[in-house]
Amino acid sequence: MPRAVAIIPARFSSTRFPGKPLAILKGKPLIQHVYENAVCAKLIDAVIVATDDNRIFDAVTGFGGKAVMTSPEHFSGTDRIAEAARGIDCDIIVNIQGDEPFIKPEMVDDAVKLLYDDSRASISTLVKKITDIGEIFSKNIVKVVFDNEGFAMYFSRAPIPFYRDEWKSLKDLVSSDKSQVSSKRKNACNLHLASCNFFKHIGIYGYRKGALLKFTSLPQDRLELIEQLEQLRALASGIKIKVKETSYNTLGIDTIEDLRKAEEWLNLSL
Repeated sequence: MPRAVAIIPARFSSTRFPGKPLAILKGKPLIQHVYENAVCAKLIDAVIVATDDNRIFDAVTGFGGKAVMTSPEHFSGTDRIAEAARGIDCDIIVNIQGDEPFIKPEMVDDAVKLLYDDSRASISTLVKKITDIGEIFSKNIVKVVFDNEGFAMYFSRAPIPFYRDEWKSLKDLVSSDKSQVSSKRKNACNLHLASCNFFKHIGIYGYRKGALLKFTSLPQDRLELIEQLEQLRALASGIKIKVKETSYNTLGIDTIEDLRKAEEWLNLSL
């Protein structure tokens, strides 16, 4: 069986939340929650944190985890894991975001299994059906459409697919406040939601090692720059991304407010 390794990119500097990987959630650093969930995946042979900061390195090794130091000059987490992957004997790399404390081991296994099961796939990722109309119109929720065999066709911050007959115009759906969907229109849209299929992207990726190294060597693509979504670089270059629907949801931590919400979520689950 091909060897699979999970790599968690973690940097200390962050405009919105400096030191985020070391923020304490229920008595543990955020990065420890992610690491411990990843270690429980059945199809992963090793979990490694790739960081550019000695404080994160020391925290990870302090709780018994494995960490490697990488360049502070990387543009993205994907570039960081690619540097780490070059020195690892493995076939598959799973990129797990360091700010996803609710990632499930089953989700990690799904990312690996997609590549085991379909030799045509170079990258794997997960999607979840949208049940909240507000998420469809949120620019922070990335939507994805995929073909009949589960290969991604496009990712967008816009609401895709666009239901022409149900939605005569986007202007009719979004309130003047631009950040909210009006109550009346929201109710009307929710009537269609049961028969409409919208999927949001869950930010976990599996890569064949060669595909990861190729992807990070490519220049940024026009569509990637427009949408600020690096996976569009892969699609534009003909790299096939296989997706699988998951029933699990996650909560990424981008701000201190998100950390507070994560505390509440954990309290409710206890």
